[in-house]
Amino acid sequence: MAITKARVRKLALALEGASEVVHVDRPAFRTKRKIFATVPPDAQAVNLMFDPATQEFFCEQAPAMFAPVSGGWGRMGITVCDLKVADEATFLSALKAAHALAKPAPKKAKRTAKRS
Repeated sequence: MAITKARVRKLALALEGASEVVHVDRPAFRTKRKIFATVPPDAQAVNLMFDPATQEFFCEQAPAMFAPVSGGWGRMGITVCDLKVADEATFLSALKAAHALAKPAPKKAKRTAKRS
């Protein structure tokens, strides 16, 4: 069953710390650190910002749903998800993976200098 742009928006904004912004000509979903997904104007697909290893995993698991975008962006991990063939469980798993990669790094505890 196809996933709608409205459903993508609802799922993305339900993730911790996610917000919606406009990126170039499209809705984008981001954490404080970076964008993790964009919806092209035709709303037939979603671009997910993966790293190459995550991209390879999803493209192997569901090749009808996921493919690297063409060119250099695809070689860096950016992956298109075809919403016309996507099932929600797999899409949500991919969206969560992209979100996790975009989360800010946990704050490190400050070290106190030892005095002799």
